[in-house]
Amino acid sequence: MAHEHKLEIFRGLLKFKSNVSKIWGVLIVLSIVTAVEVALGIIKPESLTENTFIRMKLLNWIFIILTIFKAYYITWDFMHMRDEVKALRRMVVWTGVFLILYLVFILLTEGDYIFDVYDTGFQSWDF
Repeated sequence: MAHEHKLEIFRGLLKFKSNVSKIWGVLIVLSIVTAVEVALGIIKPESLTENTFIRMKLLNWIFIILTIFKAYYITWDFMHMRDEVKALRRMVVWTGVFLILYLVFILLTEGDYIFDVYDTGFQSWDF
């Protein structure tokens, strides 16, 4: 028995007539988010690179948030999580989100420690 997929994104704000048009719509949304990331990476606005939040530049926070959004959205639409049972959706999607957040936390904590060691410690930048 075939299962019909929902042809809307953003909780019904955008509705499509077919699966093909929905795929193009999702591709456009993900392309816009990626273009924003690339543009910010090229331009690097001074207001985002000079200010910090929790010892990390605001630009890095924006990159992390947009990347998590893209991962969540790909799982939600392309893996058809929106059509699954609520418990399965939460197990799959939120486990991935929390794992990514945990790995980012570890990466930033260790990177900050290594930067401090090389910046103020006895080691020098020899690479």
